[in-house]
Amino acid sequence: MADASTDIVFIEGLAVETVIGVYDWERDVTQRLLVDLEMAWDNRRPGGSDDVADALDYAAVSERVTAVLQALQPKLLERAAEELAGVLLNEFGVRWLRLTLRKPGAVPAARAVGVKIERGER
Repeated sequence: MADASTDIVFIEGLAVETVIGVYDWERDVTQRLLVDLEMAWDNRRPGGSDDVADALDYAAVSERVTAVLQALQPKLLERAAEELAGVLLNEFGVRWLRLTLRKPGAVPAARAVGVKIERGER
């Protein structure tokens, strides 16, 4: 039998416009962040029932991520990543996640800079 700890629900390239940054000018504008999420979720139940109520609601997760980032308006990506991880682990029953948070354009010579964290038990 498959091990449910290997099941992953993912969201890739979720774009969120929010205030982020440490410089004064960054506190007066919105910037785009890109969020990638991988979340451990036992997909056997929704796979058997074909019922969305049994699945991890990636639309609800996406909406919550957006709301958190827009309300938080962090200075650092690290702060944003920690806050998001806590919300997802506590509110959605996710046991483990890998979160990548990118800030395109922050370094002109790079496509993006960012942080990647893993939290929880896989």
